[in-house]
Amino acid sequence: MTLDYSLIGKRIARRRKQLGLKQSEVEERAGIGDKYLSNIERAISIPSTEVIMRLAIALETTPNEFLVGAVRHPEEGWQDVAELLRPMNEKQLALARSLLTWLGEQDLP
Repeated sequence: MTLDYSLIGKRIARRRKQLGLKQSEVEERAGIGDKYLSNIERAISIPSTEVIMRLAIALETTPNEFLVGAVRHPEEGWQDVAELLRPMNEKQLALARSLLTWLGEQDLP
């Protein structure tokens, strides 16, 4: 699989603009250098895996949005579900896992 860094840069820029953030704001949030985001967005620089991860966190998304275009944002509710699982003990987690597996197998409209 070959990565299209031009497309990755465009996806990063699109997400940044959706959030109404300036490049400098994202660079600060992600802890990356000045003008580096501009170079990534224009496919001049190839970001490392670590930088992709930092940008995903800074832009409140997953690396998959940038790498393959798969979008899953917090407003979709999955993080709320994950937070419900955090305080559970092993038995509760096993039951939750079984329920979620069963639910995923259902053909719901």
